[in-house]
Amino acid sequence: MDSRAPAARATGRLSTLDRFLPVWIGLAMAAGLLLGRMVPGLQGVLEAVEIDGVSLPIALGLLLMMYPVLAKVRYDRLDTVTRDHRLLIPSLVLNWLVGPAVMFALAWLFLPDLPEYRTGLIIVGLARCIAMVIIWNDLACGDREAAAVLVALNSVFQVFMFGVLGWFYLEVLPGWLGLPQSGIDVSAWDIAKSVLIFLGIPLVAGYLTRTLGERARGRAWYEERFLPRIGPVALYGLLFTIVLLFALQGDAITSQPLDVARIANPLLLYFALMWGLSMLLGWLVRLRYERATTLAFTAAGNNFELAIAVAIGVFGAASGQALAGVVGPLIEVPVLVGLVYVSLWVRRFFPGGTERPTPVKAADTA
Repeated sequence: MDSRAPAARATGRLSTLDRFLPVWIGLAMAAGLLLGRMVPGLQGVLEAVEIDGVSLPIALGLLLMMYPVLAKVRYDRLDTVTRDHRLLIPSLVLNWLVGPAVMFALAWLFLPDLPEYRTGLIIVGLARCIAMVIIWNDLACGDREAAAVLVALNSVFQVFMFGVLGWFYLEVLPGWLGLPQSGIDVSAWDIAKSVLIFLGIPLVAGYLTRTLGERARGRAWYEERFLPRIGPVALYGLLFTIVLLFALQGDAITSQPLDVARIANPLLLYFALMWGLSMLLGWLVRLRYERATTLAFTAAGNNFELAIAVAIGVFGAASGQALAGVVGPLIEVPVLVGLVYVSLWVRRFFPGGTERPTPVKAADTA
């Protein structure tokens, strides 16, 4: 079976925005650096109006990133996955036990002398993927319904547990292991408050939008007409936020470019380890290919939108923690696109892997 054909067909159905996402992120970074040079007093302007310590323009960009993603989730289908213990239990273990622990270990291994970037990566490891995973899953011919349900579960779980896990990995665990303290004052409430604002608000808005939209016009209209219209808003919010962050981070980035490159190394290794471990676990528990690949991408991807929001809310827009979150999607996109092709190659080893994949509809990936 030629694994390139399904990916090529699916990639061709992606919008121009999605297909060239790394390019847009790179251009947004460059635009931010230029803006910071051209407007020296930009930080003072952004700090003039704040919401709980976060600049209003940046806060709006963060909320716009999250809302369209959460409006896509089918909240009424939670039971379709919760009954499949072979998928649900490995997903919970990988997302909430293995993933954060792996990122914690890699952050300390690669960035022992850069505490701000290290903390930013640990926050990234806690932010489980709820955004681009639907696209990676579609390209790899995974189970879209299962992916949507796992996204919903991760969204709800993050609201309640992100702050607790952040406090554990940033404060408690380093002390237990005898690691040098970074001197960063962070509390579970600080992190939880940012999660409640930047995930809780769009989560409620997304749920109400789907519920009321489907009730008024039906699911077909909602998914085929409404979602494609609001889908690009998430990317616009991400690019807008990146421009502002890089405008504020310009001096740090241009004076220490190697530090930025060092952030990429643990991210690259993290994606490869989490995807490979997840696919192996799916094979061991005899999941069909569609659900095994869904397990792999939901475990390997991270919610950089939330990580950026938490880093800004707790440490500030000009912090190294925020920069670590911003570098994340630039690395994630090309790596996970490459893993799509690897997934399609290994599908032959899974139950159901030799069957002809279901074509991805254009509306599904919009």
